[in-house]
Amino acid sequence: MKHLVYIFLFITSFVFAQSGFEKGNVLYQKGQYQQAIQAYESVLDNHQQSADLYFNLGNCYYKLNKVAPAIYNYEKALVLHPEDVDIANNLKFAQKLTIDEVKEVPKVGFAKLLRDFTEMCHYNTWAWISVVFGLLFLGFFIGYYFSPATVSKRIFFFGMFVWILFLLISVGAAIFEKNHFVDERPAIVFAEVTEVKSEPQKASPATFVVHEGTKVFVEETLGKWKKIQLTDGTEGWIESATIREVK
Repeated sequence: MKHLVYIFLFITSFVFAQSGFEKGNVLYQKGQYQQAIQAYESVLDNHQQSADLYFNLGNCYYKLNKVAPAIYNYEKALVLHPEDVDIANNLKFAQKLTIDEVKEVPKVGFAKLLRDFTEMCHYNTWAWISVVFGLLFLGFFIGYYFSPATVSKRIFFFGMFVWILFLLISVGAAIFEKNHFVDERPAIVFAEVTEVKSEPQKASPATFVVHEGTKVFVEETLGKWKKIQLTDGTEGWIESATIREVK
């Protein structure tokens, strides 16, 4: 009986989420963006989320010129669907509305080469690539084991080493990207303007200020304060209430 109740609740929540999402779409098409936001957020309140949902929310906030919520929801959508071109493009348009122009410190040396290589694909994509290389290795192993000819045995033998090498590289890339995804804590500034302190206390002098919509990366949490870093390497402490973490 308990299982039936769970199934009923799941079906009910799914149907409710679908109706809320579709209602939001209709309201958005009518230009009723604030009402569409309420419809979409009712889906989130029901613990349902998707890249499309966050993308549509970002579009609504963008139409209302609410920079921080727009960027925040686009970033949430990218977490769920990192290779979506439309989300990335809309995020760039929203970022143009921000005040802060923070440059990104370019990586150099081996770290740059490694990051440039692994970020070519999402870690899930690297995992699927690993599966393909694993199947190819298995196929060449079977070919080597059953092949009667010496020449073909040599081809399959060397092919096995090639595919096992590619397999190890793709698995390593998947692990590296997964660890990077887990360790990275992006956040969006929601306060219109806020000071970043040198120490986690209000009496501490401000080192710089950030404005609404700026993307930061959380490095540490201490009580009501978070240590953040900008893409240019600048660091400082900011009140937790002024930012919202994407993940």
